[in-house]
Amino acid sequence: MVESKAWKWDQISEPEWNEPAEDVYYLAARWQRDRRKRLLDLGCGIGRHSIFFAEQRFSVDAYDLSESGIAALGKTAQERNLSIRARVGDMLTLPYASESFDCVLSFHVIYHTDKAGIERVISEINRVLVRGGEVYLTFNSLSNPIFSDPQHRRIDKNTIVKTDGIEVGVPHYGVDEPEIRRLMSSFEFIRLTHVEEIWGDYHSWHYFVLAKS
Repeated sequence: MVESKAWKWDQISEPEWNEPAEDVYYLAARWQRDRRKRLLDLGCGIGRHSIFFAEQRFSVDAYDLSESGIAALGKTAQERNLSIRARVGDMLTLPYASESFDCVLSFHVIYHTDKAGIERVISEINRVLVRGGEVYLTFNSLSNPIFSDPQHRRIDKNTIVKTDGIEVGVPHYGVDEPEIRRLMSSFEFIRLTHVEEIWGDYHSWHYFVLAKS
């Protein structure tokens, strides 16, 4: 299993990292409707989604490997008078009791590992969710050309480690639909989408999964 590596959030200044993704507005409405209260923001970064859900009156735990990310979240939460339980740690071992959460959000996070690592973190998510709890996950798609780019170091069939940019040294695990279904065989799928996003000259390819434990 590859070693987990934190993002250097103190070196990232792009404003979009302070804005909630569009997806979470739907999730908040859905989970409020279903009276899901306690939420884990797994891989919270500087806390854009933790802050959003806390403002929507969810009971929020935030967890990330980055000390600088958790520090930034703590500062923002204090400024906005929000109660968020934020902890530093590796996603491969979650420090929460079984069935602690009604819902788990992990947005662009769990693919930062290899095959053994992603199997483990999905097992941990399943463990900390209540039975019938819901999870929203992002997976890297093998449609992304980075997985065939020879400049990146290859760990296994589906895992590369980036050799440049802000994510240098960070592993990325790619999947196709059959691999997602294998990884999440213990979950009931609610929605599975495959999206190519385009911003100017930049393209990205991801799967987004909403599922029930």
